[in-house]
Amino acid sequence: MKKLKNLNYTSASYFLGLLAAFILSACGAKEVAQTPPPVPSLPVIRLEANTVTTYQEYPATIEGLTNIEIRPQVSGYLEKVYVDEGALVTKGQALFKINDLPYKEQLNNAQAGLHAAEAELIKAQLEVDKLEPLVQNKVVSDIPLKTAKAAYSLAKANVEQAAAAVATAKINLGYTVVKAPVNGYLGRLLRKQGSLVAPTDAQALTEVSDVHLLHVYFSLGERDFNNFKNQYPGRNLNEKLRLLPPVDLVLTDQSTFANQGKIDMIAGQFDKNTGAITIRASFPNPEGFLRSGNTGKIRLSLNHNNAILVPTSATVEMQDKVFVFAVGDSNKVTRQSIQIAGKSNSAYLVKEGLKTGDRIVFNGFDHLQEGQIIQPEKLTADSLNRTSFIR
Repeated sequence: MKKLKNLNYTSASYFLGLLAAFILSACGAKEVAQTPPPVPSLPVIRLEANTVTTYQEYPATIEGLTNIEIRPQVSGYLEKVYVDEGALVTKGQALFKINDLPYKEQLNNAQAGLHAAEAELIKAQLEVDKLEPLVQNKVVSDIPLKTAKAAYSLAKANVEQAAAAVATAKINLGYTVVKAPVNGYLGRLLRKQGSLVAPTDAQALTEVSDVHLLHVYFSLGERDFNNFKNQYPGRNLNEKLRLLPPVDLVLTDQSTFANQGKIDMIAGQFDKNTGAITIRASFPNPEGFLRSGNTGKIRLSLNHNNAILVPTSATVEMQDKVFVFAVGDSNKVTRQSIQIAGKSNSAYLVKEGLKTGDRIVFNGFDHLQEGQIIQPEKLTADSLNRTSFIR
């Protein structure tokens, strides 16, 4: 019986020990769970106002100064082709030769007609000279003299008509050699040697493009055009055109054309179908690197004074809105919506939502929550330069 008592006492003690260990363990776990998480240390930047340049790009088409179809002005067989496709030609250079034998014969026939008309004119003059003294001496009436003078006038008109026929024949003979009307580069040669050509052909012989100066056309919608007018100095459009800064041409490979251009034309009205107005910029192209038909983008620059820039790496985009994490006086972060006015390099130009002196989290805010307190970490200038934020 005593042995049984001792056994019960031992079991009770063991149970109480387990209970105490469990309670202590639970209290310790509760204490660990109640320990607040460490305050994250995140890089923070203070915003300052600067003078910055933003850019807007607009799709553009490129045309040469002139782009002329070369067509025959007389009919005939294409006897010779003097040039090759893509060649650089000069004004007046021979490009094609049309068989000229029929036109030489037309010239010969016209010259023969001129000689015959000139002979008739001489004959009519002799008749007038013969009758004039007879009429003066009243040997004959003046009727025959008047008739002779009329015949002389007719002969003179026939001479003029024959001379015009000769000139026309010479012109047509000259047209058998097709020459370049301007300096430029040839397009494809669409008609080959031996082809029968005529002025009424639907297909031209080729094209010549003068591309030493390029006309680059782009369009602005009504809102963009109003911004365009308001952003640049000048009392009227002509004055604004004179004061506009040079513009860049961005090519399809995203490279920038070596020569800058100048906006020199704004169309007189908006297109009723597209609601846009056409603007032209001219670019020098002495090397001929660009040709008619190229495409690209016109890049317009605009300077902003006292502008606030925010690095794109410090922003979050959600549902077409842009947010930053603003840091308050107590280092508490708040998600702040901002409005963007443009972009400069890797930074946004802020229109509304931030001001000079505000602090924002630079990066590392993937798990940051609204109202969370952080430990600000100041960035060095070298760190900012590596982000391409400061230029």
